Amino acid sequence: MIIQMRFKLLALAISILLAGVRPSMAQQVRANIPGDFADPSIIRKGNSFYAIGTSSEWGPHFPIFRSNNLQQWEQTGFLFDKAPSWTSSSFWAPEFFYHHNTYYVYYTAKRKTDGVSCIGVATSAYPDHGFKDHGIIIEYGKEAIDAFVYNDNGQLYITWKAYGLDDRPIEILGSKLSDDGLSLTGNPFTLLKDNVRSGMEGQSIIKKGNYYYLFYSAGNCCGVSCSYLVNVARATAITGPYEEDTNNPVLSDNGGWKCPGHGTFVNDTAGNDFYIYHAYNKASNVFTGREALISALSWKPNQWPELKPVPVEPKSKENIHLHYNFAKPTGKIFWQWDFRNMKPVFRQTGAQLQLSGLYNSDHPAGIALTLRPYAAAYEISTAVLNSNKAGKGLIIYGDVSAAVGIAVRQDKVEFWVVKDGKRNVLGEQKITDTGKPVYLKMAMLPDFTCKVYWKQQANWEELTPGKTAYPIGFLPPWDRSPRPGLNFQGTPDENAAFSFFDIRYTGEQ
Repeated sequence: MIIQMRFKLLALAISILLAGVRPSMAQQVRANIPGDFADPSIIRKGNSFYAIGTSSEWGPHFPIFRSNNLQQWEQTGFLFDKAPSWTSSSFWAPEFFYHHNTYYVYYTAKRKTDGVSCIGVATSAYPDHGFKDHGIIIEYGKEAIDAFVYNDNGQLYITWKAYGLDDRPIEILGSKLSDDGLSLTGNPFTLLKDNVRSGMEGQSIIKKGNYYYLFYSAGNCCGVSCSYLVNVARATAITGPYEEDTNNPVLSDNGGWKCPGHGTFVNDTAGNDFYIYHAYNKASNVFTGREALISALSWKPNQWPELKPVPVEPKSKENIHLHYNFAKPTGKIFWQWDFRNMKPVFRQTGAQLQLSGLYNSDHPAGIALTLRPYAAAYEISTAVLNSNKAGKGLIIYGDVSAAVGIAVRQDKVEFWVVKDGKRNVLGEQKITDTGKPVYLKMAMLPDFTCKVYWKQQANWEELTPGKTAYPIGFLPPWDRSPRPGLNFQGTPDENAAFSFFDIRYTGEQ
């Protein structure tokens, strides 16, 4: 059966109902959750769908989105507002599961004591809030990642990737899981082994007829040299042995997307099955990270599956505009930051957003309060309301050693860059009146360069040296996208005051 669906414009992560936020958008068909949302897992509760994705080194951890139709999505929150006490970094591959009227999320993180990746679990009576962490459920050798849970006629099984850091073939392992979903029972067993050493991870299992179908990702997941794709194997018992589909891969590069993989299945209220997974947009690539896409599941006469990507139509020029006016109630804004290297303190008060916080003095980019970018070409702007020794302005933040921004500092405005951990000022200009707000703007261009501007009068003045766009291809970390936002560089007794934050996407995305 060929399943066809038309999808409307994907709603933004910030609901258009929030006061003080004014998105304008063209009515376009768009079938993805745009921006950095890797390793997505999906679950349905009644008529609503919930998707959760990797947050990696961004806090808060594991963003959660909701949809009533698999078409329009809005972010509802995060799994954890604060990192669980046993964790240190690398928040990857969250996996939804529902059992005994309880929502489970099995997730990967590095253990604080030794840096080993383990699998933890959290539970809640709700799919998008109220989760309680139960700590580590799987620690296995040098690394245990990418959990997936399957209910086989009442017996729970959990699967995971093992041996990814060893000089031996990777294996997808499995174990029986206790009925409360919080501990392993019995001994681990092998479902599939990567004898060809092509990579193997991000597995999920569905059953049809007499067969269990194990979908998994092969190749390199991340970055410009990625080679991800999805294969499938099947067996008559969940424990195997599994035979590979001779027509693998079942999902590979298509259209404007490359390196698809690491997904899970969900059925809609009409009984149609879909696979939600991530891929890179070929145009924006690592600058928007791995974005969530949807494929429709159908079956060949020989009972092997097909995955047909739901087309993603390009958004038209200037079709998304978010404006946060801090003089008005804005509701929840889903800011993120590099939780390992900074502790932002921010609040909306007195018609402004005040930002300060703690960070290591060896990290010259300071505090970056950022949002997930939906595309690679955009303009961000703000107005700085106060004057002090601290740097206050806009930033595009990759990680602690790679960032670029424009800032007001006392009676100067400066264009600065952090590259390879070293900060340099590329251009600066004197401010004529420190008592007036200073407006700042950064333009991220489609060729991965940027320009910066400032003004106190009617017209923007460009501060980019020689008015030549500055290349920022060095910004993206290996597994995630850079993020635009507000910036503070100063001591905890200082602060930055902003009257608004604006992001306008430009060009076709």
